Amino acid sequence: MTQFLSLGSGSSGNCYYLKNGQHSILVDAGIPIRELRKILSNYGFPIEQVGAVFITHDHADHIKAVGHLANELGKPIYATEKVHIGINNNYCTTLKVTEASRRYLYKGEATQLGPFTITPFEVSHDSSDCVGYKIEIDGLTFCLATDVGEVTPAVADAIGQANYLVLEANHDTEMLEQGPYPPYLKNRIRSTRGHLSNQQCAEALATYASPNLRQVFLCHLSEENNHPELARKTVEAILRSYGIITGLDFQMEILNRQTPTGVFELN
Repeated sequence: MTQFLSLGSGSSGNCYYLKNGQHSILVDAGIPIRELRKILSNYGFPIEQVGAVFITHDHADHIKAVGHLANELGKPIYATEKVHIGINNNYCTTLKVTEASRRYLYKGEATQLGPFTITPFEVSHDSSDCVGYKIEIDGLTFCLATDVGEVTPAVADAIGQANYLVLEANHDTEMLEQGPYPPYLKNRIRSTRGHLSNQQCAEALATYASPNLRQVFLCHLSEENNHPELARKTVEAILRSYGIITGLDFQMEILNRQTPTGVFELN
């Protein structure tokens, strides 16, 4: 059995944990190391047992704890070459990832770690580089795509392959338009290198999800430009217009921004 825990999902910090038997990994490490350690311990998952950390991109809310994980706990850090450079150039990484802790990923090429087969895929975002992850475990496919500017063929393919899917639903278009952000920031968010709206997320699910999708987790909701129930209702309504009923065709969960969302069993 595989277990999935979201420790946090939003601009305050992103971190996801997957465990299968004695093997576990983190995807992103954007929350403070003490908080990360405490949350894992509270759920009975010692941080010492984490086998590796896989980074999507080099923005601060995804890499805050990465230097501590590498240098204090000896965890290998997997990322593309450009992301590794971006991590060590980022102001928030006071502890840099040494060459000995770096592991280099290449889009479309799989890495085997215990029972996990992990393949990064291209994601459009305004960072040094950005990937999502397709993770195959025990005949199941878990895909994660956060900070998605647009649904490219690579993202669409991941959605179509997923049994379990973490997908961004960052903002409501009307809230963003009428909200307090300056024009340049609004333009950044809605650009093809920004973030997916609730509406775009729903359209992507309706268009590309296969009948094998069992559960979707909506991630990276904006605190200023979205609300969990609004995201849920918007996505559900658009899916319903395509004849797709959440709770019947697949389950849907909203991942909390700043607190753990609990352990999900993937089977």
